Amino acid sequence: LAELEAAFQLKGIMEEEKTPPDVFTYGVLMNGLCKDGRLEDASQLFDEMCGRGLVPNDVVYTTLINGHCKHGKVDSGLELYGMMLKKGLRPDLFTYNTLVYGLCKEGDLRRARKVVDEMAQWGLKPDKITYTTLIDGSCKEGYIEMALDIKNKMVGEGITLDDVTFTALISGLCKHGRVVDAERNLREMLEAGWKPDNITYTMVIDGFCKMGDVKMGFKLLKEMQDSGCVPGVVTYNVLMNALCKQGQIKNANMLLDAMLNLGIAPDDITYNILLDCRCKHGNPKEFDQLRCEKGLVHDYASYTSLINEITKPSKDYENS
Repeated sequence: LAELEAAFQLKGIMEEEKTPPDVFTYGVLMNGLCKDGRLEDASQLFDEMCGRGLVPNDVVYTTLINGHCKHGKVDSGLELYGMMLKKGLRPDLFTYNTLVYGLCKEGDLRRARKVVDEMAQWGLKPDKITYTTLIDGSCKEGYIEMALDIKNKMVGEGITLDDVTFTALISGLCKHGRVVDAERNLREMLEAGWKPDNITYTMVIDGFCKMGDVKMGFKLLKEMQDSGCVPGVVTYNVLMNALCKQGQIKNANMLLDAMLNLGIAPDDITYNILLDCRCKHGNPKEFDQLRCEKGLVHDYASYTSLINEITKPSKDYENS
């Protein structure tokens, strides 16, 4: 921010010395404003530049398009793109990728794919960034088959998938219950030489746990650890929740001990999972001992679990 203000001070000095800024200078200033989210100021600067008889070039237009798309003003970005074409300026791959990103972020895949088709008019081909953005957008909107088709197209065109592409696919597949396919892509990711991170492994573990396959979840946990990827508290919470849902209180306690031995600090979610487990499958009074040993502070979720247990009709009462 200080650098941007200094740049504007320099612009003022240039004007005082009768050395008006050129297109390049205006472009640099607009880029700074766009990065700072000051889109209205950037647009005013654009108007000022045009008012002085300077003709914006492709870099200036792309700078403004990028700024608007990154800050959720995709319609404004498309309007600038239209102006750019009318001026006879040639958009480059970065311009198109920016528009695709903005449209996918808004969930407008139809227009995103239309923009990709327009690239061909300038002899441009989608690259890894274009395809990865489309895959991510398709997955987030639930178009999993479309995402897989794009992946196959990438492979067919000899474009190597990277960790970002694989992670987007795995996330989408897990989110829509395609855990087996997600695990298959995890294997492909490893075979391609990419190392899944904590979040990627945890997504797949969570998917299997939600299917009731806790054994596979623990298999992936061990794989994580063997590969040098350190599981965090979220990973353990996912597994602990799955164990508790199956009534495996003893194994859940063992997992808690394993966490502590590894120096991973349980959080409120961990203890609330255990409390809920004891309320449903054991004796909630045992939780007080656990709470004292581990230093848990009661929170609203704990209170709710206990109230639910206390107010639940007993089997004897129900059968009377």
